[in-house]
Amino acid sequence: MAETRGVGLGRLRWFLLWLLGFNATWAGIVVVTDAWSTVAQHWGIAVAMALGSYVAGSTPMGGGTVGFPILVLVFDLPASFGRDFGFAIQSIGMTSASIFILCTGRPLERRILRWSMLGALVATPLSVAFLAPHVDERVAKMLFAVVWGSFGIMHVVKLGEICAVTGMTRMAPAFDRVAGLLIGILGGGLFASLTGVGIDMLLYVVLVLLARADLKIAIPTSVVLMAWTSLVGIASLLAIAEIAPAVWTPDPELRGNWLAAAPVVALGAPFGVFVVTLIGRKPTLLAVSILCLLQFAWMAWSQRQSLGVSGIGLSLLGLLLFNAAFHVMYGLGRSLEARRGHTERLQ
Repeated sequence: MAETRGVGLGRLRWFLLWLLGFNATWAGIVVVTDAWSTVAQHWGIAVAMALGSYVAGSTPMGGGTVGFPILVLVFDLPASFGRDFGFAIQSIGMTSASIFILCTGRPLERRILRWSMLGALVATPLSVAFLAPHVDERVAKMLFAVVWGSFGIMHVVKLGEICAVTGMTRMAPAFDRVAGLLIGILGGGLFASLTGVGIDMLLYVVLVLLARADLKIAIPTSVVLMAWTSLVGIASLLAIAEIAPAVWTPDPELRGNWLAAAPVVALGAPFGVFVVTLIGRKPTLLAVSILCLLQFAWMAWSQRQSLGVSGIGLSLLGLLLFNAAFHVMYGLGRSLEARRGHTERLQ
């Protein structure tokens, strides 16, 4: 492990070159288009994404986890805009964090990651083009709230045990293939295509509950998958804008928010990757888990009139079903660990 990190630190120059190149490109765009006033007008999202990018780099949650509720609830923008912004901003922040992860030799579960990336590559564009345009805004909002609320409950209950795990269970190649494809198809085709996030959480849950993976493996792997899915997502949207503008065209506000937040997340996400190694993952995960629960309550309260009693009831049922599924996965993971044994597989 130490040797791998040493080699990675020798390649840190690639991360610095990426950072320099991106910021030079960003500055060029702002200067050529005279967009300084646009950047200044959107300072609020830049401040919000300072926290969002730290969360993106230090936890299995993309920066859209903060950006989505801020844009949808605080700025009263549609859920589709939260999705679009999530893809756009994570394509910078999560990519930056991923480059830092690769350059510093952070361990990854590569087999499941490869199959998940393939599933996302197929499912995300199809869902963005054919499913997402027909999904009600309220459904997207509450899907986000339920998924992340469930994540918060799981961590509040199991955080100590999750943080204590080292290595991971020896899994068969067939498991990696099937699990990876399902993660990519479900996470990219449903969660990410509607909310801009979620596929990273799905991979993380499979790794920590089923494969009993160390957080040092699970979190960097989920970051890389979210970066990939964000790139696929924003590329899909831009292609649709060219081919079928009636299906999707970029909101004018998207550019301003992106310009304001992009340089923040380019540095903030890798900063999260670095800082969490100094302070430990448990405090950050606990704080973010509580925020996940608060955002569920906030979303349910703010949408209570449009959702009605039945909608709120379905959301609570969703929380129950997700956590029941997590409990089943946890039990199966303990059983697999007992039968197959544990390994320090870190690459």
